[in-house]
Amino acid sequence: MDWFNRPDVAAVVEKAPLRVSELSAIIEGLFDNPLLQDILVRGEVTNYTHHARGHRYFSLSEKGGGNTAAVIKCVMWRSDAERLSFNPSEGMEIIVAGTVRAYAPHGSYQLQVREMRKSGLGEKFLLVEQWKSELLAQGCFSPDRKRMLPLYPARIGVVTSETGAVIHDIRTVVGRRYPLEIVISPTAVQGEEAHREIARAITRLAGMVDVVIVARGGGSFEDLFPFNHPDVVRAIVACPVPVVSAIGHEVDVTLSDLAADLRAATPSAAAELVVPDRMVLLARLKELKSQMSTALQGRVAWAREEVADMRDRLRPQRFSRKLEERKQTMADLSDRLERAFSNRLGRESLLLAEMKTALDSRNPVAVLARGYCVAEKNGAIVRSAYTIEKGDRLKIRFYDGSSQVIVERVDHERNL
Repeated sequence: MDWFNRPDVAAVVEKAPLRVSELSAIIEGLFDNPLLQDILVRGEVTNYTHHARGHRYFSLSEKGGGNTAAVIKCVMWRSDAERLSFNPSEGMEIIVAGTVRAYAPHGSYQLQVREMRKSGLGEKFLLVEQWKSELLAQGCFSPDRKRMLPLYPARIGVVTSETGAVIHDIRTVVGRRYPLEIVISPTAVQGEEAHREIARAITRLAGMVDVVIVARGGGSFEDLFPFNHPDVVRAIVACPVPVVSAIGHEVDVTLSDLAADLRAATPSAAAELVVPDRMVLLARLKELKSQMSTALQGRVAWAREEVADMRDRLRPQRFSRKLEERKQTMADLSDRLERAFSNRLGRESLLLAEMKTALDSRNPVAVLARGYCVAEKNGAIVRSAYTIEKGDRLKIRFYDGSSQVIVERVDHERNL
């Protein structure tokens, strides 16, 4: 039976078929599986090609007697290949780190390689990854524990080999920029026991210096391996002063670099980081001196003006003149006050006289003094003759006294 006519696929046939690009997108999505990301693969190099643009194309095959059990295509882009410390060759067994990606134009997949090591180093590479995970969990690489370098150290310590160019480079930079005492804590920087010596060398400097440089020149992964050891990392973390790492080349990153308070690309760069530039400091001091001199000159000029002004104000002639001016002013004020007081007193006296005249005109005693008198009956003023009768006792009030009278006759004749 034709496949398209099978009952179990009839429903599928009715749907629109996938385009090639759609199928490629689905396949590419499948390669996002975490199991295919950042993986390590061991294999033998075959079909190796070093492209003119710097990319490396090859295949990894699995050894299996005379036959190959499995093959996977690989690519290493130039940006990653530039960090290789060796040139791969046909038949070389290597370990690569990378991610599997789909290559849609060819409908295939390949391993994009970021790093490559010879197989003999594979075990150490895996060991470093294990140490990294453990030390990370212990907080050895935490940014929170990173310390600032001292601005003006009095003494720096250097952990490195007594022989070689590293210590010479550091001394040259420090002597040029900011001469100070350098305490060298010598150690082996490679070998089976190097990690123990490096850790002891760092510990020896505790309490002796203000900052420590751990330095080594360039080298292969094998050469730099002691600086990945947990003993060295923990010694850096436990160091009571800031630690600057300058290990290998800029592209080489060891666990000691991750633990250090600051990482430098080279030993010379580390020396530049830990000491200031005295030429810059001298220029700044010169600038500050100029600013202070200008400020001081301005202050002195202002003080001179103040002194001259005070001297002028305190001269006897000027003081006497000012005193005479004050006396004249006081005399003028006294005269004006006396005149104002006299005028005010006159106005007030006149006002009191007018008020006295008005009061006297309304004073009943004054009326009585003109010959009038007031009759009172039972304490009340008699206002009409019709209110008294014969025999009533009246009190007659004069301006200068009073008398009692008895009414003998009442004349009600009205006076016109």
